[in-house]
Amino acid sequence: MATLGIPANTIAVLQKYDFNFQKKFGQNFLIDTSVLDRIIAASEITKEDMVLEIGPGIGTMTQYLCEAAREVVAVEIDKNLIPILEDTLSAYDNVTVINQDILKVDINKLAEERNGGRPIKVVANLPYYITTPIIMGLFESHVPLDSITIMVQKEVADRMQVGPGTKDYGALSLAVQYYAKPEIIANVPPNCFMPRPKVGSAVIKLNRYEQPPVQVEDEALMFRIIRASFNQRRKTLANGLKNGGIPVTKEELVEILGKMGLTENIRGEALTLEQFADLANNIKNLKH
Repeated sequence: MATLGIPANTIAVLQKYDFNFQKKFGQNFLIDTSVLDRIIAASEITKEDMVLEIGPGIGTMTQYLCEAAREVVAVEIDKNLIPILEDTLSAYDNVTVINQDILKVDINKLAEERNGGRPIKVVANLPYYITTPIIMGLFESHVPLDSITIMVQKEVADRMQVGPGTKDYGALSLAVQYYAKPEIIANVPPNCFMPRPKVGSAVIKLNRYEQPPVQVEDEALMFRIIRASFNQRRKTLANGLKNGGIPVTKEELVEILGKMGLTENIRGEALTLEQFADLANNIKNLKH
């Protein structure tokens, strides 16, 4: 089977099927074998593993995953790519291609049926517009996950791993760091893709925590507080929470912040994950 990570082979497949890139699906195919090697190495896939690949495209990375894993399930939204994948993956009997929107797939059920409920590994080259909903969907639905190794826009990778007080810090940073330990594996310039994107990309690996690094009594409440405090970044935390419908009066909040050693004018972007957990626990306990 021709390795698709080599540009000429990718071009040949696209021409054979007269394939047109879909802007709405944010399609950029990887054409650099050294980047593919790094993704596979970083994801630490073994013959024990079931891998879920999101957005296989023409099967470039899927071929590598099939070589490394016990089983690969690849979910592709673009029906025009399905006949191409049947062709490029014809040499492998350990891959299933599902033509569906990943946000509508019951991944828990897949893990149960294909992997006996054991943690799966997720690998993906994600289009920019859907990165956050996919990652949050994987974490929040409590899919049994070992790790997520993904190619994303560089600034999104940065956002996932920064701390308080930086301009990139936000709800995504906190959510990712609550569920997983993020590590940037490689920066990938635009010329490694076809068509060439306008921005740089990065491969980031999220190693799922067995237990979150902070203790929080009501996870959903904490994330509501986090979202409310970043919805209007320039506002103080107190005003953000008031507008975000969090069940706490200004007086109660000032008192809680005081107990935490914080001033009432503090902004959400100054709080650590631990402080958000603490704040959520305090608000929860007010109501009891």
